[in-house]
Amino acid sequence: MEASSSGITHGKTKVFHPEGGVDLQGYQLDMQILPDGPKSDVDFSEILNAIQEMAKDVNILFDELEAVNSPCKDDDSLLHPGNLTSTSDDASRLEAGGETVPERNKLNGLYFRDGKCRIDYILVYRKSNPQTEKREVFERNIRAEGLQMEKESSLINSDIIFVKLHAPWEVLGRYAEQMNVRMPFRRKIYYLPRRYKFMSRIDKQISRFRRWLPKKPMRLDKETLPDLEENDCYTAPFSQQRIHHFIIHNKDTFFNNATRSRIVHHILQRIKYEEGKNKIGLNRLLTNGSYEAAFPLHEGSYRSKNSIRTHGAENHRHLLYECWASWGVWYKYQPLDLVRRYFGEKIGLYFAWLGWYTGMLFPAAFIGLFVFLYGVVTLDHCQVSKEVCQATDIIMCPVCDKYCPFMRLSDSCVYAKVTHLFDNGATVFFAVFMAVWATVFLEFWKRRRAVIAYDWDLIDWEEEEEEIRPQFEAKYSKKERMNPISGKPEPYQAFADKCSRLIVSASGIFFMICVVIAAVFGIVIYRVVTVSTFAAFKWALIRNNSQVATTGTAVCINFCIIMLLNVLYEKVALLLTNLEQPRTESEWENSFTLKMFLFQFVNLNSSTFYIAFFLGRFTGHPGAYLRLINRWRLEECHPSGCLIDLCMQMGIIMVLKQTWNNFMELGYPLIQNWWTRRKVRQEHGSERKIRFPQWEKDYNLQPMNAYGLFDEYLEMILQFGFTTIFVAAFPLAPLLALLNNIIEIRLDAYKFVTQWRRPLASRAKDIGIWYGILEGIGILSVITNAFVIAITSDFIPRLVYAYKYGPCAGQGEAGQKCMVGYVNASLSVFRISDFENRSEPESDGSEFSGTPLKYCRYRDYRDSPHSLVPYGYTLQFWHVLAARLAFIIVFEHLVFCIKHLISYLIPDLPKDLRDRMRREKYLIQEMMYEAELERLQKERKERKKNGKAHHNEWP
Repeated sequence: MEASSSGITHGKTKVFHPEGGVDLQGYQLDMQILPDGPKSDVDFSEILNAIQEMAKDVNILFDELEAVNSPCKDDDSLLHPGNLTSTSDDASRLEAGGETVPERNKLNGLYFRDGKCRIDYILVYRKSNPQTEKREVFERNIRAEGLQMEKESSLINSDIIFVKLHAPWEVLGRYAEQMNVRMPFRRKIYYLPRRYKFMSRIDKQISRFRRWLPKKPMRLDKETLPDLEENDCYTAPFSQQRIHHFIIHNKDTFFNNATRSRIVHHILQRIKYEEGKNKIGLNRLLTNGSYEAAFPLHEGSYRSKNSIRTHGAENHRHLLYECWASWGVWYKYQPLDLVRRYFGEKIGLYFAWLGWYTGMLFPAAFIGLFVFLYGVVTLDHCQVSKEVCQATDIIMCPVCDKYCPFMRLSDSCVYAKVTHLFDNGATVFFAVFMAVWATVFLEFWKRRRAVIAYDWDLIDWEEEEEEIRPQFEAKYSKKERMNPISGKPEPYQAFADKCSRLIVSASGIFFMICVVIAAVFGIVIYRVVTVSTFAAFKWALIRNNSQVATTGTAVCINFCIIMLLNVLYEKVALLLTNLEQPRTESEWENSFTLKMFLFQFVNLNSSTFYIAFFLGRFTGHPGAYLRLINRWRLEECHPSGCLIDLCMQMGIIMVLKQTWNNFMELGYPLIQNWWTRRKVRQEHGSERKIRFPQWEKDYNLQPMNAYGLFDEYLEMILQFGFTTIFVAAFPLAPLLALLNNIIEIRLDAYKFVTQWRRPLASRAKDIGIWYGILEGIGILSVITNAFVIAITSDFIPRLVYAYKYGPCAGQGEAGQKCMVGYVNASLSVFRISDFENRSEPESDGSEFSGTPLKYCRYRDYRDSPHSLVPYGYTLQFWHVLAARLAFIIVFEHLVFCIKHLISYLIPDLPKDLRDRMRREKYLIQEMMYEAELERLQKERKERKKNGKAHHNEWP
């Protein structure tokens, strides 16, 4: 596997700079690194000063040589025409010279024209671009750093030039040492912890039971995956001085492709393209258009004519496609180590988190499905739904003005049964379970992240000092102060300026939230207006289900508004974030992430909050309805309650949002790549089959999102909010999330492997600011679920009736027999003659009994029209209100106590991992001591042979 991906030897390294510069730098580096070298009385400061003076002279000589030898016009002397015959010409020329070059290396587009130097990075520019001078200086400095370069014109468009970069061993070693790249130096020694006899007996019984089970079908075949040596070895920061400590079978494969491209990118970010301290880095050249694209290459095609089972994988990309991105392995575990090796730790951590989140959804989805099935099983025994279905003599008041007719309560029988499926005795238990589940998920993710960080050598890794954003430098270049870490002057933003910008940004956020509220207000007006329209509709199906039709159409319109506002929010978030002028890229990313999440969260959930906590709560009562702008009567809940509206809102939004996201994630790049291939076929003709090199294929793929993994994380975090915040109203939300995520993992994998250019392998220790957002959602979910159970559902009114007003009052029971008469007790009586003129229905209700109706019923706890205070609140209303407030307080305190207890009991670091880390630290110290002792003994023997032994040397 290693040989197929990167096991090709490089050619001799070309040296472009005068001899001595590297030696001087290496000498100076050795002086800094050697902690225990031989001491002398020489003044090292004088030596270093002399070395620095010599280095200045060497740099001057180097610049002169570069000015003489460097070609102009973007170095066209390195440029080869973009045809395939040039490769064959090179091959014949090399064969004539007696050199043997593998034919595969010359044709697969992963190597230079000599077939020996592997391409580590690709830069793309257009000849017609006017930024020629900047590219000349930049490429001259690239060669000065020791990188090798070749140029190739595109097969499709001769205006497009590909710059191929290769880092020789000397450059890789020098910068790996500066970047503290950890490399393997000794195989790990595993040991079995002490086990007790009782536990060993249990293990034997479990192993016997496992013989009857399938052979772990979810695990990947170990023979298929390569042996990634770095995962089984102790690692240490690479040092050229102690290079004999590291396991180096082949210098060409010692640094894997991802590490090589990361080192080259690190070099390119620190190369000047103009004179001046701010004129530096590849990112600025990409921003100003000097280069069109910059990316590392994929390791070849992801498809193969031969089967992976018989012939093995062609490369790591092919292996990832077969074992990870293929739909046939949707039930398998992810090869995270291979993902990390190919895409880097940052992307590997995203897929590790996504896989962990999906796995944790299994128990939540199972319990939610159990709650739903419990409602199905107990549906026939539910006393409330029975009474609703049998209440043919109870006539309900109209739910809107004029056009809405009177209706029997039994007409809402279906809705009452559907409500029971989601609002039953198990709902409270499920709400508590999901609040605890969110805490357990986050706590165990900490442990899982710690294990991954240990396996991937991220425990002791610290992010290097970040560069200042060029926009920040340009804005505040006149004001400087000393950086306390680096000791160098840097641009400085005054406190007053920073505060004023933050205030303006916060005002913009508040304004956008007001826009969301205005959109929700518009949806409310739509619901109020259209409920009367649907009630007067010609079709009986819509007329009889006017409320359901209103809710369904309002949700669809709300979804369209959500998608339109998302486009606006992204531009506003960019504007506000740039207005704040963050100092570094990580600060910019965190600020943008927080704004976008806040906008998207409010946009997606505002209408849901309205339905859950405001719909039908402030409508007044018949004869004294509260109206919007003194015109439109506020919408009432269905006779079976408001929970059915909330379920419809969550179900439709969740399904539509996830379907749309999946289509955009995969459909858009598929269409773009198909259109690019179609244009190529039209230009070159379908009868001529062109074999494109790898850099041409990758350039025609779609680049990764400008915001990195932001869209992927945002989609999953919003889904996590849907799964936890209103889960008491929609227990099937975890199941829908689970089904979506099983597809999402393979969609993202397919997209990364086949449709996107290979992203730069970046390092990261965790998921960043998203963890804090997840914790905030977990806290908010406890509060919202408490209010949903207490206010939106009928759980509390039923409980109060069972213990205080029902047949079992005072007996301490709350079974179904205690709910007899609940429906009648929860409805109040209204005298039809008390209707307002604009609310009076067109029908008099004579179709029910043959005579005009005198009274109708409505959902509320109010006195009869013949009491001393007509339509005043009854004592039962205050009992229910007090019970609701008490439930909210008790539920929140109880769940928060459980959450904090679980957080305290679950340590962030597993005990066995802590022991492994301590043992590794101990073994590393012993190995380094033994290796150093062995080196000193060899030096001693050499001195004795040469007759230079000292009497007092150690050991």
